[in-house]
This record gives sequence, C-alpha cells and structure tokens, in this order.
Amino acid sequence: MTGDDCWLSTVPVGAGRGPALLLAQRRIHVGLRLGELLRRRPPGLTGNQWSTASRTLLDQVVCAADTGRPEFAVELREPSSDPAGRRVERTTEAVVAAVGLPLVRIVSATLRAAGHGPRIAGYVIDARRYAQGADASAESYVEFRDIVGRLPDGRDGAVNDIGVLARVEAVEAYVARRLADPILRGLHVRWASGPAEGWGWAEVRSGGFIVERVTLGANGLHCGIDAARFAEDLAVLAVGERLRKTETETPTLVSRGDLLSGIRRLRARQDELVDPFAYEHLCQD
Repeated sequence: MTGDDCWLSTVPVGAGRGPALLLAQRRIHVGLRLGELLRRRPPGLTGNQWSTASRTLLDQVVCAADTGRPEFAVELREPSSDPAGRRVERTTEAVVAAVGLPLVRIVSATLRAAGHGPRIAGYVIDARRYAQGADASAESYVEFRDIVGRLPDGRDGAVNDIGVLARVEAVEAYVARRLADPILRGLHVRWASGPAEGWGWAEVRSGGFIVERVTLGANGLHCGIDAARFAEDLAVLAVGERLRKTETETPTLVSRGDLLSGIRRLRARQDELVDPFAYEHLCQD
C-alpha cells in the first residue's frame, strides 16, 4: 500500500526497547508495540479490537534502513491454551493482515525473543535476499538452506541450517559420552488450517529423549526457505539450547514410547496435512 492508503508509519532509528541492529540494508528494531507502527485505526476494526492489538509487543520489527518502512515482524511466544491469549493472537493477525505487515509467529517452549529473536530475524533477511536474487529455474540452483560449506568442526555440511551449531555440539557431546546418539533428529509437517510444525529430539541416554516442538506461522511472508523445514530447524536449535544445560541441570526426558506415540498421533491426523505424512518409518517399534 502507498500514499493515502498506507497505514504503516516509518520507524525512526532510535525506536524500540533497545539498540537497533543494522543488517543487509535492513534495520531490526527490538520491542515495538503494534500501535507504534500504525498511523491510525484501520477500517473494519472495532475499538476493542484496535485497543487490544495496538498493545501487542512485536519482538523484532525489520525495516528498510533508508526509509524506515516496516517490512515484516517476528513474534516469539511460549505455548499456551489460554483462550484470552488466543483471542489476542487472532486479533493481532487480523490487524497486521489489514495493514499489510507480514508477521512471523514462532511458538516454542525454549526459544526466547531476547536470546534468539535477532538471530532469527537476521536469518530470514538473509534467506529472503538470497531467494530474491537467485534464479530458481537454473540447473545449478541450490536453496539457501542446502548450501554446503565448512562447518565449525571442519566437516562439510549445510551451513545455513539455523540449527547447525546444535548438531555440531551434539556430536561433541556424544564423543564426551554425554549423549547416547550423536545425531539430532527431527520431522516437519504443514497443517492445512494452521502453522507449520517442526519437531527435534536428541537421545540423552538410552531410551530417554529431549524433545522440542516449534510451530511457525509466516502470515503474508515467504521466509526464504520452506516454513516447515524452518520450523524443524528451529526445533533443533531449541534442543541444542537444552543440551547445553544438561551439565548443570537435570533435563526432563521423554521416553521412546511417548515420542513414538506423539509421532503416531501426527500420522493419525494426516488428512489435515498439506503434504502426505512422510515419517511412517519413525512409527515403527
């Protein structure tokens, strides 16, 4: 939207609840309320909806560095079944859709805005820039997530996997006998009427797993990589965060049976998925 139809305000350099990060001609602002980004109440919204949504705190707001115009926002939230919280989320979704502000909402029990938000926003900037500048029809085209390079441990691997450091650290932990399996495993699905969902898990001791689930809704935005794969990589990132704490904290582990039951529940809902369920091999005892 442009001119008189533009509901989004430009964001000054010093806005937000902390210093802005400059990356690839984008400025990442921390902790802006939705009401600070809008000129006025969009049409079609009640006063109550507007009051509710305008107070919503967006963890990261990515703007063009030269104009200050918002391009997309990122929210990181903990899982919640609170009906009031869900109403706020739906109202926020309605408002950002009405004004044309793409919103990436990540729900995770472990990932936090302060520790992970800037990195995730920066990752999306880089992935989108790559996707926009690459020729996907070229025979030599490689997706951003699949670019191979040198990993921190000297091996070759997918350097643009946001969970790559967790995977490297898992191998090191296995060598040090802190893990029963060096490989961080995962899966991802896309719900037809909901966000993408990714799982990641690590076998800490025989039959005992750290399991993380992340949902990702990319409303009005292509993240530069498939949203479901991104959700799985974020789940692996979350597993890595928990693995780092195992030396000082006793982790809560999930049994093999419970992990298997969870995967089977996904399979039972395969009619609700966008793509066929691809993890039948994980459902076997």
